[in-house]
Amino acid sequence: MHARQDHRLERLDDHWLRLPNRWNIPVEICAGPDVPLEPAAVDEVLAVLETADTLQRLAEATPGYDGAEPRITRVALTPDFHKGAGIPIGTVVETRHALLPQAVGNDINCGMRLEVTSLDVDAVRPHLDALERRLRHLFFEGGRAIALTPVQREALLRDGLPGLLLAGGPARWAGLEPDDADDAVDRVHASGFPAGTAEAFADWIGSAGAASGEASNDGIIGGIGGGNHFVELQYVARVHDAAAAHAWGLAPGRVVTMAHSGSLSLGHQANGTALERLRAGWPAGLPRPRNGIMPFLPDGRPEAGAARRRYLDAFANAANFALGNRFFLSLTMRAGLAAECGGASARLLYDAPHNLFWQDGLFGPDGGDGSGRVVHRKGATPAGGHADTEGGPFAMWGEPVIVPGSMGAASFVLRGQGSGRTLGSACHGAGRRVPRGASARADDAELEAFLREFRVVTPLDHRDPVVARRADVLAAWRRDLKQEAPWAYKDIGPVVSALAGGGVAAPVAELRPLLTVKG
Repeated sequence: MHARQDHRLERLDDHWLRLPNRWNIPVEICAGPDVPLEPAAVDEVLAVLETADTLQRLAEATPGYDGAEPRITRVALTPDFHKGAGIPIGTVVETRHALLPQAVGNDINCGMRLEVTSLDVDAVRPHLDALERRLRHLFFEGGRAIALTPVQREALLRDGLPGLLLAGGPARWAGLEPDDADDAVDRVHASGFPAGTAEAFADWIGSAGAASGEASNDGIIGGIGGGNHFVELQYVARVHDAAAAHAWGLAPGRVVTMAHSGSLSLGHQANGTALERLRAGWPAGLPRPRNGIMPFLPDGRPEAGAARRRYLDAFANAANFALGNRFFLSLTMRAGLAAECGGASARLLYDAPHNLFWQDGLFGPDGGDGSGRVVHRKGATPAGGHADTEGGPFAMWGEPVIVPGSMGAASFVLRGQGSGRTLGSACHGAGRRVPRGASARADDAELEAFLREFRVVTPLDHRDPVVARRADVLAAWRRDLKQEAPWAYKDIGPVVSALAGGGVAAPVAELRPLLTVKG
């Protein structure tokens, strides 16, 4: 069944559309006729393109600016394209000589971490009741024990996962595997974002007991977060590319874990730092952008450089924290499996980011080509091909692309094909079809029917007789859960078909869920 197409979009073929615009910026969407594309998201991307005017006016109004012309050069939209909060989810923006923090958003380095366990699905199914209770305790009832020293916290914020794992000190983390340190470099899209300082998050570092240098448990890291974040136990239900699946350990029936989370409050703080600095340095007399998107330019003034540096350090700290957060979420799932299923081991397949920017020579010598090119991804994941992964463990197949479906639906692992039309990007999920507010008003009976068929582990156990007597508590719980229920999301099948047909990413394996942990 074909979805109704917005009149502003022009279909090019079965897999691609384009969005004409008065700035003549190339804007293409990878989506088949059966992938719904909401008009509100088209409105939003047209508003984003107004930033082209902002860049021109800002360059003219900035005292002493003598850099190259800042501009938007290309926009790519992935099949999960839907309305966000100012920037649509599933948007990739390429600029020259301009950085747009809001084109990444608050949840910096939100992403997916996929691990392959040594377990078979038939060995896990008999333990699901016990595993559900165990995971509720580990994630929500004080069972999570992540002890970090001040040195380890700062090492994570400044150097990412390799910094954390090489920082020394106590590492009493259940489930740690011998390969984790190497995999933190080889099987992560970007294993760390070097930061000159972590002073923006000194309070978090100090909360570990900086005076004594001892480790203390942390109440932030290892948290799932809200919204569409989750940790899920899955199994390989179908193989589409036997050779790649074999190389990646994705045998039929193999149990895997998927963690989707980001930088939590640290990302919000980092993005707030950017907006604060941009507002403070905005040229007097220049109206602020109607769309609210405020850019950094490669402005050579010392005060402008200091403002950028403060943001870039905070950005790197938050991105590094997100890597650690997904790592500890996966360790918690490993601990639950080991306790209830016995003898389980797990190894990282890939950790892929969604909300990041990649800069090339924008703010000075950094090993780039000096072009000032920046690729911003919001709700979109890298999908590089063979050339992009040369010399690494994925050189033969292309970059792993992890695309989850809605809660209870299948997820897919694909291999990236380095499509120039999407700026080497793919979607990070199925994408919403119904806004959160509208989906929360769905019928309770529909949710109850879904919960009878699928396990969702939340802080509240809705089957507990004590909880059942609190109608107000259950109503709030149902409202939150319905916002992430299957009917709120697009079907994953047409989304994956669009990626495959458009030459963006080729399916390797289909994963089916056993249970989902939601914050």
